[in-house]
Amino acid sequence: MELLESLPGLLKSFWYIAIPTSLIFIIQTIITFSGLDVADGFDTDFDADVHGGDDFQWFSLRNLINFLLGFSWTGISFYSILGENPVFIIMTSFVVGLLFVLLFFFVIKQVQKLAEDNSFKITNTVNKTAEVYLTIPENKNGKGKILISVNGAFHELEAMTENERIPSGTAVKVVKIENNNILIVETI
Repeated sequence: MELLESLPGLLKSFWYIAIPTSLIFIIQTIITFSGLDVADGFDTDFDADVHGGDDFQWFSLRNLINFLLGFSWTGISFYSILGENPVFIIMTSFVVGLLFVLLFFFVIKQVQKLAEDNSFKITNTVNKTAEVYLTIPENKNGKGKILISVNGAFHELEAMTENERIPSGTAVKVVKIENNNILIVETI
Protein backbone atom coordinates (compact mmCIF):
# COMPACT_ATOMS: atom_id res chain seq x y z
CA MET A 1 0.00 0.00 0.00
CA GLU A 2 3.01 2.30 0.32
CA LEU A 3 3.19 2.33 -3.47
CA LEU A 4 -0.35 3.71 -3.68
CA GLU A 5 0.29 6.37 -1.06
CA SER A 6 2.97 8.00 -3.21
CA LEU A 7 0.64 8.40 -6.24
CA PRO A 8 -1.30 11.56 -7.12
CA GLY A 9 -4.85 11.76 -5.69
CA LEU A 10 -6.81 10.99 -8.86
CA LEU A 11 -4.62 8.06 -9.85
CA LYS A 12 -4.76 6.74 -6.29
CA SER A 13 -8.59 6.91 -6.47
CA PHE A 14 -8.63 4.93 -9.71
CA TRP A 15 -6.44 2.24 -8.10
CA TYR A 16 -8.64 2.11 -4.98
CA ILE A 17 -11.62 1.46 -7.26
CA ALA A 18 -9.81 -0.95 -9.62
CA ILE A 19 -8.37 -3.38 -7.06
CA PRO A 20 -11.57 -4.40 -5.20
CA THR A 21 -13.65 -4.19 -8.39
CA SER A 22 -11.27 -6.52 -10.20
CA LEU A 23 -11.33 -8.99 -7.32
CA ILE A 24 -15.14 -8.97 -7.23
CA PHE A 25 -15.24 -9.38 -11.03
CA ILE A 26 -12.92 -12.41 -10.82
CA ILE A 27 -15.08 -13.94 -8.08
CA GLN A 28 -18.26 -13.29 -10.12
CA THR A 29 -16.66 -14.91 -13.17
CA ILE A 30 -15.62 -18.00 -11.22
CA ILE A 31 -19.09 -18.30 -9.68
CA THR A 32 -20.75 -17.89 -13.08
CA PHE A 33 -18.63 -20.51 -14.84
CA SER A 34 -18.90 -22.95 -11.93
CA GLY A 35 -22.70 -22.89 -12.23
CA LEU A 36 -23.35 -21.27 -8.86
CA ASP A 37 -24.64 -18.03 -10.38
CA VAL A 38 -27.31 -16.34 -8.29
CA ALA A 39 -29.56 -13.37 -8.98
CA ASP A 40 -27.60 -10.16 -9.04
CA GLY A 41 -30.35 -7.55 -9.07
CA PHE A 42 -30.98 -5.23 -6.20
CA ASP A 43 -34.54 -4.97 -5.00
CA THR A 44 -35.11 -1.40 -6.07
CA ASP A 45 -38.26 0.41 -5.05
CA PHE A 46 -38.89 1.83 -8.51
CA ASP A 47 -42.42 1.64 -9.86
CA ALA A 48 -41.18 2.26 -13.40
CA ASP A 49 -40.08 -0.42 -15.82
CA VAL A 50 -36.33 -0.31 -15.22
CA HIS A 51 -35.77 -3.54 -17.13
CA GLY A 52 -36.52 -2.05 -20.54
CA GLY A 53 -39.11 -4.73 -21.25
CA ASP A 54 -36.72 -7.67 -21.07
CA ASP A 55 -34.85 -9.78 -18.53
CA PHE A 56 -31.80 -7.50 -18.40
CA GLN A 57 -31.53 -5.47 -15.20
CA TRP A 58 -29.89 -2.07 -15.67
CA PHE A 59 -29.41 -1.55 -11.93
CA SER A 60 -27.56 -4.62 -10.70
CA LEU A 61 -24.38 -5.44 -8.82
CA ARG A 62 -22.95 -7.05 -11.96
CA ASN A 63 -23.50 -3.89 -14.01
CA LEU A 64 -22.05 -1.73 -11.25
CA ILE A 65 -18.94 -3.94 -11.23
CA ASN A 66 -18.72 -3.82 -15.05
CA PHE A 67 -19.02 -0.03 -15.02
CA LEU A 68 -16.42 0.43 -12.25
CA LEU A 69 -14.07 -2.02 -13.98
CA GLY A 70 -14.14 -0.03 -17.22
CA PHE A 71 -14.07 3.30 -15.38
CA SER A 72 -11.12 2.55 -13.10
CA TRP A 73 -8.87 0.73 -15.56
CA THR A 74 -9.45 3.39 -18.22
CA GLY A 75 -8.48 6.06 -15.71
CA ILE A 76 -5.32 4.15 -14.78
CA SER A 77 -4.43 3.46 -18.42
CA PHE A 78 -4.89 7.02 -19.66
CA TYR A 79 -3.56 8.86 -16.61
CA SER A 80 0.01 9.04 -17.91
CA ILE A 81 -1.22 10.28 -21.30
CA LEU A 82 -3.87 12.78 -20.10
CA GLY A 83 -2.61 13.47 -16.58
CA GLU A 84 -2.83 17.24 -16.91
CA ASN A 85 -6.55 17.17 -17.72
CA PRO A 86 -8.44 15.31 -14.93
CA VAL A 87 -11.89 16.29 -16.28
CA PHE A 88 -11.11 14.66 -19.64
CA ILE A 89 -9.77 11.52 -17.89
CA ILE A 90 -12.91 11.22 -15.75
CA MET A 91 -15.23 11.79 -18.73
CA THR A 92 -13.34 9.26 -20.87
CA SER A 93 -13.40 6.75 -18.01
CA PHE A 94 -17.14 7.32 -17.53
CA VAL A 95 -17.85 6.69 -21.23
CA VAL A 96 -15.74 3.51 -21.25
CA GLY A 97 -17.53 2.34 -18.08
CA LEU A 98 -20.87 2.77 -19.86
CA LEU A 99 -19.48 0.92 -22.87
CA PHE A 100 -18.55 -1.99 -20.58
CA VAL A 101 -22.17 -2.17 -19.37
CA LEU A 102 -23.49 -2.00 -22.96
CA LEU A 103 -21.03 -4.69 -24.05
CA PHE A 104 -22.23 -6.92 -21.21
CA PHE A 105 -25.84 -6.20 -22.26
CA PHE A 106 -25.03 -7.21 -25.86
CA VAL A 107 -23.34 -10.44 -24.74
CA ILE A 108 -26.31 -11.34 -22.50
CA LYS A 109 -28.76 -10.72 -25.37
CA GLN A 110 -26.73 -13.04 -27.62
CA VAL A 111 -26.66 -15.74 -24.93
CA GLN A 112 -30.42 -15.42 -24.40
CA LYS A 113 -30.96 -16.14 -28.09
CA LEU A 114 -29.37 -19.54 -27.50
CA ALA A 115 -32.09 -20.34 -24.98
CA GLU A 116 -34.98 -20.11 -27.48
CA ASP A 117 -37.52 -22.92 -27.37
CA ASN A 118 -37.48 -24.41 -30.86
CA SER A 119 -39.28 -27.60 -29.93
CA PHE A 120 -41.98 -28.71 -32.35
CA LYS A 121 -45.55 -27.77 -31.50
CA ILE A 122 -48.30 -28.80 -33.88
CA THR A 123 -50.08 -25.50 -33.23
CA ASN A 124 -47.21 -23.72 -35.03
CA THR A 125 -48.33 -25.30 -38.31
CA VAL A 126 -51.58 -23.35 -38.66
CA ASN A 127 -51.53 -20.91 -41.62
CA LYS A 128 -48.22 -22.32 -42.87
CA THR A 129 -47.72 -23.71 -46.33
CA ALA A 130 -46.66 -27.29 -46.98
CA GLU A 131 -46.25 -29.80 -49.79
CA VAL A 132 -48.41 -32.91 -50.11
CA TYR A 133 -46.21 -35.97 -49.68
CA LEU A 134 -48.87 -38.71 -49.93
CA THR A 135 -52.12 -37.96 -51.79
CA ILE A 136 -54.90 -36.66 -49.54
CA PRO A 137 -58.36 -38.18 -50.27
CA GLU A 138 -61.36 -35.86 -50.70
CA ASN A 139 -63.92 -34.86 -48.03
CA LYS A 140 -62.10 -36.37 -45.03
CA ASN A 141 -62.43 -39.88 -46.53
CA GLY A 142 -58.90 -40.76 -45.47
CA LYS A 143 -55.56 -39.33 -44.52
CA GLY A 144 -52.61 -38.30 -46.58
CA LYS A 145 -49.29 -36.83 -45.52
CA ILE A 146 -47.69 -33.43 -45.93
CA LEU A 147 -44.15 -32.16 -45.54
CA ILE A 148 -44.05 -28.91 -43.58
CA SER A 149 -41.21 -26.76 -42.27
CA VAL A 150 -41.58 -25.47 -38.70
CA ASN A 151 -38.73 -23.64 -36.94
CA GLY A 152 -36.34 -24.63 -39.71
CA ALA A 153 -37.01 -28.39 -39.49
CA PHE A 154 -39.15 -30.47 -41.85
CA HIS A 155 -41.90 -32.69 -40.45
CA GLU A 156 -44.01 -35.35 -42.10
CA LEU A 157 -47.52 -35.07 -40.67
CA GLU A 158 -50.92 -36.63 -41.34
CA ALA A 159 -53.39 -34.39 -43.14
CA MET A 160 -56.97 -34.38 -44.39
CA THR A 161 -58.99 -32.04 -46.56
CA GLU A 162 -62.62 -30.95 -46.51
CA ASN A 163 -62.59 -30.39 -50.28
CA GLU A 164 -61.51 -32.39 -53.37
CA ARG A 165 -58.61 -34.87 -53.52
CA ILE A 166 -55.13 -33.28 -53.37
CA PRO A 167 -52.40 -35.10 -55.33
CA SER A 168 -48.75 -35.46 -54.26
CA GLY A 169 -46.52 -32.46 -54.90
CA THR A 170 -49.34 -29.89 -54.49
CA ALA A 171 -48.76 -26.83 -52.33
CA VAL A 172 -51.28 -26.56 -49.50
CA LYS A 173 -52.04 -24.34 -46.55
CA VAL A 174 -52.86 -25.65 -43.07
CA VAL A 175 -56.22 -24.19 -42.00
CA LYS A 176 -56.86 -25.98 -38.70
CA ILE A 177 -55.96 -28.90 -36.46
CA GLU A 178 -58.34 -31.74 -35.70
CA ASN A 179 -58.05 -34.19 -32.78
CA ASN A 180 -54.77 -32.52 -31.74
CA ASN A 181 -52.77 -34.41 -34.37
CA ILE A 182 -54.41 -34.27 -37.82
CA LEU A 183 -54.00 -31.18 -39.98
CA ILE A 184 -56.82 -29.92 -42.16
CA VAL A 185 -55.40 -28.41 -45.34
CA GLU A 186 -56.62 -26.73 -48.50
CA THR A 187 -54.91 -26.05 -51.81
CA ILE A 188 -53.34 -22.67 -52.35
